[in-house]
Amino acid sequence: MICRADTVGVFQIESRAQMSMLPRLRPRNFYDLVIEVAIVRPGPIQGNMVHPYLRRRNGEESVTYPSEALRQVLEKTLGVPLFQEQAMRIAMVAAGFSAEEADQLRRAMAAWRRHGALDTFHDKIVDGMLANGYTRQFAEQCFMQIRGFGEYGFPESHAASFALLVYASAWLKRYHPAAFCAALLNSQPMGFYAPAQIVRDAREHGVEVRAVDVNCSEWECTLEATERRSDEATKEKWGWGGPAVRLGLRQVRGLRQDHARRIEEVRRDGGPFTSIAQMHAATGLPRHAMQRLAEADAFGSLGLSRRQALWEALALPDEPSPMFPPEDQPPPQCLPLMPQRQEVAADYTTTGLSLKKHPMELLRAQMRKLKVMPACRVRETAHGAWVKVAGLVLVRQRPATASGVVFVTLEDETGIVNLVIWPKVFERFRAAATHSGLLLAEGRLQRQGEVIHVVASKLADHSDLLPGYQLMSRDFH
Repeated sequence: MICRADTVGVFQIESRAQMSMLPRLRPRNFYDLVIEVAIVRPGPIQGNMVHPYLRRRNGEESVTYPSEALRQVLEKTLGVPLFQEQAMRIAMVAAGFSAEEADQLRRAMAAWRRHGALDTFHDKIVDGMLANGYTRQFAEQCFMQIRGFGEYGFPESHAASFALLVYASAWLKRYHPAAFCAALLNSQPMGFYAPAQIVRDAREHGVEVRAVDVNCSEWECTLEATERRSDEATKEKWGWGGPAVRLGLRQVRGLRQDHARRIEEVRRDGGPFTSIAQMHAATGLPRHAMQRLAEADAFGSLGLSRRQALWEALALPDEPSPMFPPEDQPPPQCLPLMPQRQEVAADYTTTGLSLKKHPMELLRAQMRKLKVMPACRVRETAHGAWVKVAGLVLVRQRPATASGVVFVTLEDETGIVNLVIWPKVFERFRAAATHSGLLLAEGRLQRQGEVIHVVASKLADHSDLLPGYQLMSRDFH
């Protein structure tokens, strides 16, 4: 699972950079996870440590050590310093630093926001290594690697503690995907992915997700028993059927937690609600709270459509009145159902996700006319092919270490596509790149092993194809 970068929601290894590294590093044991956590950091990247390590790990480059002393320091990372402790040990065993001087070096590495803090150590490190018989080329290379830690690198202990959390969260995702999904939803806002993507990922892995409902949902997302078992394809991938996830009332935008707790309390003491009017009278919720629930299509167990429920909620008095008991309410009106496109738009507006359809599925006919390739076909496309892709923007990233390159993740109903946007392309299409909710991109497909992305040459904002949708990406700069 980890080697496939199937890690949406997994602590520390769910980012675009980590997902690109996982198929290349292919962690096979716990210490590999320690390295995975540490290597995707500005320090190793700036110090040019990533590619040498991968080449050596894959047998493409021989591992050599200029001395036995450095072998003892660097052997477990194939001769490449990836941790702050290794940089300190190099300074001590190769450049003659005392323990106190090595600690000063550590402090300079820790002050990664102060640019140039490590430059003051250049002469002492290089001269010390020359005095101990190392070549100038190797000494300068070591200093550049150590200098990279000034851009933020991990101590090994820090990486190991993070790796333990990676292992635990990956295990939960693999063997208890429903509980994992519910826990992530209950912890929002956090991480790289919004609830819509967490739910989509869970459903793709065989988890049944059930809609918000006034007779079933608590404030938090919960687990419910289900008779359904995973099909053979899912068993092969996961091995477990498991419970269903019931979306919680916390997903309803604008609904207060105390109102949700009141719904739980009344339902626990008096049983299921039988009508909107009866629920209004029993809970004492203000009319606007009932409207939020109706807009979120949370009255399905009462046999009411979203439009019907909203009609009845709008007819409620501001406060329940004992003079007009629920049974005296006029009979409900028969209203036509909303078109599916409006239903999905309303889902996104009120809960941030839809269990009915993915918005891109509703646009597939238009996408075909535009010759847009679905995400599922990108993986089957040859390296170097010119492709046109489109989807909802999930994540935008512009790391400081990427020299202005922007990374964008798109999602359609079949999967995700990763874009690489070079600075000149970004400046040319800045508005689309930064503000689009539905982005169309044209460019060249690139493959590196199992890592696939599209290097964008053209971008276009097609958010107008989804009027009424509230689409929000997670943006990191």
